[in-house]
Amino acid sequence: MTAKNTYFILFFLVLSIDLFSQAEEVSPPDFIKTISFKSNTTQGQLPVLKLGEPLILEFDALNANEEDFYYVIEHFNFDWTPSVLAKAEYLRGLDNQRILEYYNSFNTYQVYSHYKLQVPNIQTRGLLKSGNYMISIYDEYDELMFSRKFMIYEDMINVGVKVKRSRDVSVIDEKQSVDLTISTNSINFNNPLETIKTIIIQNNNLNTSISDLKPQYTLGNELIYRYDTESAFWGGNEFFWFENKDVRTSNVGVQFIDLKDIYQSYLYTNVPRTGKPYTYNPDLNGNFQVTALDRSNVDIEADYTMVHFSLAQEELIGKDIHVYGNFNTYAIEPLTRMEYIPEKDKYEVSFRLKQGFYNYKFVVVDSETGDIDEGAISGDYWQTENNYKVLVYYRDLGARYDKLIGYGEATSVDISN
Repeated sequence: MTAKNTYFILFFLVLSIDLFSQAEEVSPPDFIKTISFKSNTTQGQLPVLKLGEPLILEFDALNANEEDFYYVIEHFNFDWTPSVLAKAEYLRGLDNQRILEYYNSFNTYQVYSHYKLQVPNIQTRGLLKSGNYMISIYDEYDELMFSRKFMIYEDMINVGVKVKRSRDVSVIDEKQSVDLTISTNSINFNNPLETIKTIIIQNNNLNTSISDLKPQYTLGNELIYRYDTESAFWGGNEFFWFENKDVRTSNVGVQFIDLKDIYQSYLYTNVPRTGKPYTYNPDLNGNFQVTALDRSNVDIEADYTMVHFSLAQEELIGKDIHVYGNFNTYAIEPLTRMEYIPEKDKYEVSFRLKQGFYNYKFVVVDSETGDIDEGAISGDYWQTENNYKVLVYYRDLGARYDKLIGYGEATSVDISN
């Protein structure tokens, strides 16, 4: 085999790996905080936008250097492999442009710059196709700072979502099942077992989503999904939460405040809840909301505090405990890893968060495999109030990309047998 042939084989191997690899979000460095999307959905949630609705991405840079950041937008298939669409087919205008709008913090101990990107803008005049997208933020040295997924849907079908208790008797007290009904008068589904794709997302957490379930029944123009186990989620428990909108005094969930270089918020020590009776406690289903008392513009006037988490838990050998929530899109990273303190017989960790209302919980991660056990500390209960989003994709015969043609949502407040 000649060197030229070897080169071409290696080239196509690398190309095929790139084409079929699934895109993953990249977590930001420690100086970038409070990444959030603002739209018709609540701040901090998974962004599912209607085609034509503006995309607004905001974040803070805590190094006070007023750096230049650039954005790149890419289109993906249902399974987060790169789509074959050329950029001009899904984006009107140009990306890889500098984020022009930013403001410096005002009257805060933690100095930061608040960046805001809105699409459409002068350079990027709009997104043309529905489907999965990834926005990546680069610094002026072309180094990737972070990336975030978002979805754009067309309102072409009706998506009915109902939450039921699990039909599996062995986990009936711990799991919730999601039933779907997809109906339309505008589309004739060709071979729906192959052309229709679905994804069910619990509490805006893509890590635990269930995807690609096939319709079980077809009744006229309706597709019915009523699985016994395949569409079941662990119920989990209500999230812990705290609010520190006033940094000068303790608030809900905050035991006491201290001031060093920045304010320190020491939360009450939490205890494991697995095996204990379920107690309803309204939450934001893992999300967060930036708020600050007596501030007119929380984007630049809300301060950052060092939040101290603690959990009364004996040491777990071979396992790690992490603080878990949508404040970092449920990422497992060194920042959220708790350290066991033998003399206190508890786990502790602290990191910076912007003033606001935050949901969080503790999860156990296997040190070797990285497997996450969300219910090990909190427990799993069928009564838990959870939010479920359902996305429906369609690729007609001969089509080149997966359209996101419908979006449905429900909560388990009205869960039934």
